[in-house]
Amino acid sequence: MAALSKDAVVAVLGAGAMGAGIALVAASAGHPVRLYDVAPDAVARALDRLRTELQGRVARGRLDPAEAEARLARIAPAVTVESLSDAMLVVEAVIEDLDAKADLLGRLQPRLAEEAIVTTNTSSLGVTELAARLSRPERVAGLHFFNPAAVMPLVEVVSGAATDPAVADILFDTAAAWGKVPVRCRSTPGFIVNRIARPFYGEALRLLNEGAADPATLDAIFRDCGAFRMGPFELMDLIGHDVNFAVTCSVYQAFFQDPRYRPSLIQKELVAAGRLGRKSGRGFYVYGDDAPAPAPHEAAAGSRPERIEIMGDLGPAAALGAMLAEAGLAGPPTAGEGVIHLDGLDLVLTDGRTATERQAASGRPTALFDLALDYRATGRIALAFAAGATSAQRAAACGLFQALGKHVSPIEDIAGMAVMRTVALLANEAADAAAEGLAAPGEIDMAMVKGANYPIGPLAWADRIGAARLTAVVDALARTCPDGRYRTAQRLRRAAITGEGLGDPAAEPGRGPR
Repeated sequence: MAALSKDAVVAVLGAGAMGAGIALVAASAGHPVRLYDVAPDAVARALDRLRTELQGRVARGRLDPAEAEARLARIAPAVTVESLSDAMLVVEAVIEDLDAKADLLGRLQPRLAEEAIVTTNTSSLGVTELAARLSRPERVAGLHFFNPAAVMPLVEVVSGAATDPAVADILFDTAAAWGKVPVRCRSTPGFIVNRIARPFYGEALRLLNEGAADPATLDAIFRDCGAFRMGPFELMDLIGHDVNFAVTCSVYQAFFQDPRYRPSLIQKELVAAGRLGRKSGRGFYVYGDDAPAPAPHEAAAGSRPERIEIMGDLGPAAALGAMLAEAGLAGPPTAGEGVIHLDGLDLVLTDGRTATERQAASGRPTALFDLALDYRATGRIALAFAAGATSAQRAAACGLFQALGKHVSPIEDIAGMAVMRTVALLANEAADAAAEGLAAPGEIDMAMVKGANYPIGPLAWADRIGAARLTAVVDALARTCPDGRYRTAQRLRRAAITGEGLGDPAAEPGRGPR
C-alpha cells in the first residue's frame, strides 16, 4: 500500500503547538496543507511561530532559506470547515474532549470525498468511540504524534474497531514518507506509549511518597543508573503536571480504576496549587534565572576496601565483578548466591525485597544496590541499607563503589529500590500489552525508544535482566503492597518458567496486529 501522493491536500484542525507542528511536518514532506482553528487569530499566530522556527533552522545552517519559504508557503489558513472539502487526509488536533472532536469532524467528514481519511491526534480518548459517532467509521483512525511533532520521530497509527486495514496501511506508509517512525497499535487506553510509560511516573511519585529520596536524588539515579534522558520529576515538570495528571486520570478511569494506574495525591496537590512545572515557574523544582540547580544527595567519601569476595554470579551486575577484579579489589568469584562480601556486609543487587527483609532471611548484615543499564558507564550507584546498619558498614559500602569512580546516593530501604522497581513494572506492563495484542513486541519497544526516549525498549531490557528475576521483583512488590497495583503479567511469568524471550529483535516494524 502506497503513501498518499504529495499532491494530496492535508487538513489540520487545531492551530495549537501540536497542530502547527503536524502542519509543518506535512508541508515539509511536500503536501499542500490547510490549517484551521475555531479561534480566528490562532492560525496567524501559529504561522508566525512556524516562521520563527524555520528562520531559526536557517540561521543554524540546518535548512536552506528557499526551502524554508517553500515549506511555509505550502501551509494556507482555512477560515471555514467548508473550505476543507478537498482534503484527502484530515488530522484533528483540537482539545481533548470527545464531544468537541466528534462535532467538528462530524461537520467536515460528509463534505469530504468518500476515500478521504479522517484521523485524530488524541493521546487518551478512544478512536473506536470517536469513529462510531462519524458517518464513515471505517475511514477513521488515530495518528498520534508526539510533542514537538516536528522533532519527535514516533507516530502511533491507531486502528479502531471499525478501521479498514487498508486505511492503517496508507497512514503507516504516509507517516514513513514524512520521515517519521510509525508503529501500529489497537485503540486501547493510552495506546502504547502513554499506557506503558505510566510506571515511570507513577513509581517515581510513589517512591517520593514513601520517602525513598528527594526528587533531585531520584532524578539523578534514573538518569545516571537507568540511562533515561530525563528523570521522572524533571520530565513531569517539562510536560506540565496538569497534562501528565490528566492523562494518568484518563487511563485510570478508562481501565475501570485499575490500581496499577492510580493517580498520585502528590501530583494532584501540585496541580491544585498551580505548580504545573516549567510553564508556571514551579513544580517539583523552581525555574528562573536565579533558581538554584537541583543537587542530588551523595554520600561522603568512604575508605577504599582492602579486599572483597565475590560469591556466585552477579547476574545483570556481572560487570561490577569484572571492574572490582580489574581494580585489584577482588579475585575470581567463589561459590555462592550472587553476593559481594565486604567486611561482614553482604552487598546484593535488589530483588524486590527490602534490605531489612533480606537481612532477616539471611541473618547477615545486608545492603542493596540498584539496577544500572550499564555498570561500567554509570557514574552513580544507589544503595539501601538494612535497619541497624552501622556507620562503619555504610562507609565501607560507599567506599567500595567510590573506589570504582562512582558517586554513591544512599536512599531509604524501599522495596525494589528505584530503577529496578520501575524497569520491572515497565517490562511487566509491556508484557501485558503484548499479550493483549495491543502491538507487536518489536513495535512496543520501538515506540518507547522513539516516543519516550527510553535507552532501550522495556521488553528487550527484560530479556537482558531475565524474566525470572523481574518476576521475583514484581512478586516481592505485591507482597509488600497487596492492593492489586503490583501483579505479575502472565506472559512475564511464563517467560520466567520457560526461559523464552519477551522482546522480538527480528520483528519487522509496522507489521503488528491489524
